[in-house]
Amino acid sequence: MKRTLYFSCLLVAVISVHTVSAQSLFKKLKDKVSQKINPNTDNSSSNNNNNDASNGKPVNKVGGGLTNTAPPDVKAEMADAEAAHNEKKYSDARYALSQALMGVEIQLGNQILKSLPATSDGLDANASKDVVMSTQWGWSNLSIQRVWENKNDKQMTIIIGNAGIYAGLASMYFTNAAMVETNNNKQNFKQTRVKGNKAIIQYEDNTGYTLIVSLGQSSMMVWQCVNFATEQEVMDTANSFDIDGIKKMLGEQ
Repeated sequence: MKRTLYFSCLLVAVISVHTVSAQSLFKKLKDKVSQKINPNTDNSSSNNNNNDASNGKPVNKVGGGLTNTAPPDVKAEMADAEAAHNEKKYSDARYALSQALMGVEIQLGNQILKSLPATSDGLDANASKDVVMSTQWGWSNLSIQRVWENKNDKQMTIIIGNAGIYAGLASMYFTNAAMVETNNNKQNFKQTRVKGNKAIIQYEDNTGYTLIVSLGQSSMMVWQCVNFATEQEVMDTANSFDIDGIKKMLGEQ
């Protein structure tokens, strides 16, 4: 009896920790995207500048940033990898292969980005906020972003990727069927489906709706919907996307 009670308590503790961890990841994901879309909302850099000035450190006031360079040339990197391998320069060969994989990943991201609609739910895509990013070498951290908006502060951001943060977060919720979040007797998180795909949707007053759809073992599609009137409007918008086509491009089916 004591042993059963011990394991029950341990299980509850583990689930609680995982829930907090998942919610933390969820918030980090949303904050990260929000900062990309609205960089002026983060005051951390200005605070750091004020601190540097008060400490007598110089504050940078010039500089043009980094130039936008082309992604790695896949064929050239493959040739460099083969040459380095033949010369037994294995570290150089590994680096060139990694660059080639990154080049392929960025090409794939651009292909998916071009497949997304220019308008959705009366919102127009803002091309200046399109992002295709490979944060690490290989296939594990491709991230694609597009933002749709109008003049009435209605905005939708879609993130598509197979980064670990998406997979870990969604897996946490999908594998815990009893995990439901409520606030003042009002449900603000639940599991659902979009075109037959497992999904989770959450609502917060200050950020709106967030819908995460599982596209496969590691790929996720995230909708962040600000100033959408209802949950049904979010679901109808998500269902209007060619999710099967995106899954096929990602190699998930």
